[in-house]
Amino acid sequence: MYKIIHKYKLFLAIFTSIAFVILYLFYNALTPKKKLPIFQPNDVNNELVDSSIQHVKRFHKIKSFEFLNQNGEIISEKDYDGFVYVADFFFTTCPSICPIMTDNMLKIQNYIKDKKKVKLLSFSVTPEIDSVQVLKEYSIEKGVDDKYWNLLTGDKSKIYSLARKSFLVVKENAESNSHDMIHTENFVLVDREKRIRGFYNGTDDEDIEVLKEDIDILIEGYN
Repeated sequence: MYKIIHKYKLFLAIFTSIAFVILYLFYNALTPKKKLPIFQPNDVNNELVDSSIQHVKRFHKIKSFEFLNQNGEIISEKDYDGFVYVADFFFTTCPSICPIMTDNMLKIQNYIKDKKKVKLLSFSVTPEIDSVQVLKEYSIEKGVDDKYWNLLTGDKSKIYSLARKSFLVVKENAESNSHDMIHTENFVLVDREKRIRGFYNGTDDEDIEVLKEDIDILIEGYN
């Protein structure tokens, strides 16, 4: 018996390897791969969406924008052409969810450093407080790498409009007439076509891990 096994040792090794490869291929073929949805205003909680677009079910994309970043540079949607990116809305003096969101965005920053064509984007909801200088000091304190991550400030009404008509992530403050925003903890995943592909709780560790996986899914799809 031993002689027979020894005689066909190479054949058995090759046969076993081929069998494992075939089983692996069958497993991959039969295992459905996760596909990310394309979110429309109609899919999102109405509280976070401007009333003028709540009915929209197709073709929603992030609109054009132009603001100053922490280095005083003009940043627009064109700086994100060809990139997958994660966006959020925050303010530097926020005592509650923002510090957690920033810490988690830093985790995403570290995760994407070895990846190509992925960036981060944060808009201040209190631009009257968060000047370029304030954002610069904040970025240094938190460890923001401006090669990957822009913190933006500018005209409050334009940020408000972008938040509710493009990213769909802030509530309006009914008690104010000055475009005050009640921002949420949402991180928004945007693809290269400027479409929203996911919303994630920026204060939740499990959601952050899901976001990492979804970033990889988008990158793999483009590759």
